[in-house]
Amino acid sequence: MPPDPPSSLPDISATVKILQFGDSMFPVGGFAFSGGLEMAVQLGVVRDRSELAEFVATVAHLAAGCDGVALLVGHRAARAGDLAGIRRADEAVHLRKLSEESRTMTVRMGRKLAEAAGHIVGDSLLDKRFREAAEDRVPVTYPVALGVLFAILGLSEVDAFAVHQYGVATMVLGAAVRLIRVDHLDTQSILYAVNATAADEYRRVAGVGLDDMATFGPVLDVLAAAHVRAHVRMFMN
Repeated sequence: MPPDPPSSLPDISATVKILQFGDSMFPVGGFAFSGGLEMAVQLGVVRDRSELAEFVATVAHLAAGCDGVALLVGHRAARAGDLAGIRRADEAVHLRKLSEESRTMTVRMGRKLAEAAGHIVGDSLLDKRFREAAEDRVPVTYPVALGVLFAILGLSEVDAFAVHQYGVATMVLGAAVRLIRVDHLDTQSILYAVNATAADEYRRVAGVGLDDMATFGPVLDVLAAAHVRAHVRMFMN
């Protein structure tokens, strides 16, 4: 006879929600973006596995200090039922996207996530924010939408932050296998190393507010500006 299940089971439903909405194949369009890698490769900033690892680590670090902060604020606002607080987080993200392509990415992915959540989860605070955004000049942004969605699903802000950081890294690494000479084992090794930094990144930004959101990455800003004018592009940023 099979053994009896343990008296206290882990929350499997929470785990599968994290897996579903944190899946790199979830239909928000992340595959269409490279996180700046395409132009970095074209201009010789990233040429091999070692430089790719440094690039991904840098992108993830910068994302934590900007989008990651807004995600946490959005999650906390959703837990409090504060629609205005969610809107302020969206505005903070949108205003800090210096390049046209970075704004396009966060708005497009935010809209896709909100639309998908409305279809899957139903009416929610995220759906209300999405309808509100259609009437004002502050669009839904991806990190805030992700934080709000995880709050709605009853998942912690730590889970939301982890999924966000994982998604940033997998976006760049997914593009890498199409841009430079690396294989899937290389990218998984890099992903494993970047994942190991997520807890420290969370501790670094957990107490940071919207006014202190910052992302100082001038090389990435220059790459984004150059990519807008590129004649041949595989990715949207």
